[in-house]
Amino acid sequence: MPVRTLGEGDRAAVERVLDRDPIAAAQVAERVRARGLGRWSTLGTLLGYGAGRQLDAVCWVGTGLIPVQATPVSVAAFAELLGNRPHDCSSILGPADAVLGLWQRLGERWGPAREIRAAQPLLVADAPPAVRADPGVRRVRPDELDVLYPAAVAMYTEEVGISPTAEDGGRCYRHRVAELVRHRRAYARIVAGRVVFKAEVAVVTRHTAQVQGVWVAPQWRGQGVATAGLATVVRDVLRTVAPSVSLYVNDYNHAARRVYARCGFREVGTFATVLF
Repeated sequence: MPVRTLGEGDRAAVERVLDRDPIAAAQVAERVRARGLGRWSTLGTLLGYGAGRQLDAVCWVGTGLIPVQATPVSVAAFAELLGNRPHDCSSILGPADAVLGLWQRLGERWGPAREIRAAQPLLVADAPPAVRADPGVRRVRPDELDVLYPAAVAMYTEEVGISPTAEDGGRCYRHRVAELVRHRRAYARIVAGRVVFKAEVAVVTRHTAQVQGVWVAPQWRGQGVATAGLATVVRDVLRTVAPSVSLYVNDYNHAARRVYARCGFREVGTFATVLF
């Protein structure tokens, strides 16, 4: 069965694929909702695998490569097409079997990975946490962007291993942070003009809101700040944004996993990420 580029006429079939595992498919679902399926989008395209108008799997191709519902057969088909194209992806991410299968086939042609995170538990919470929330955590105001931005850079650098300011002085990353603030998706606790705790709702669908960028200032760690702060975020998101909150975490980050467990998150799958 061939791989083809999908368009608006495929929307119903795409949504059926995404709805099979709406937590794992959240990042692609939001892109489809926000950007559509225009064949010539400069922001990314969606590939589909299936016979005729039926789809078995899809794969978003943009700054990130994100497979959804991809079996070994569809992974091989996606890799055959993508391996013959130049790429400017910064990552491959999504369900671990599909991501690692793609990388096994694409690695030799796309060059070495900077890092492979092969096991990232995918977690979800759909009830308010039983732990104490932090009343000081709130949504960041637009006039506080300059306060939030240094914390966002510190979080990104610590998590990804490179600074988001390396290539363009941070212009694109600052724009991304500003967009999150403008859409009221950024939460923080700010003390004396400095961010103590932060988290963002990076993805929103009708099924879930995916939280990313959870960070505590180093001098505040080990004091329960993350648990109380995240509890506030989860409660507010469940009340105002989506019926569940989801995230994925590196399996070796035991401190973060304890925080998520205290806030009522349970494991529903495993992601992997290949970073270039």
